[in-house]
Amino acid sequence: MTDQTHALRLTVNGEAQAVAATTLKALLDELGYSEKRVATAVNGAFVRVGLRSETQLQPGDAVDIVAPMQGG
Repeated sequence: MTDQTHALRLTVNGEAQAVAATTLKALLDELGYSEKRVATAVNGAFVRVGLRSETQLQPGDAVDIVAPMQGG
């Protein structure tokens, strides 16, 4: 459970959330996406996999996490 006094408030896939993570990589780990192949964007800007660990999150950021669709 996240300590609300030290939580970062973000919007993740359109839902307000309070998280402990301060980087995009840490957020993916915290939300259970660490082993999944996903695309990510912060405030509408695509973030490559290699840049996630250095992408700092700020209060109020909007994060989109999208899993690729399969099928046809």
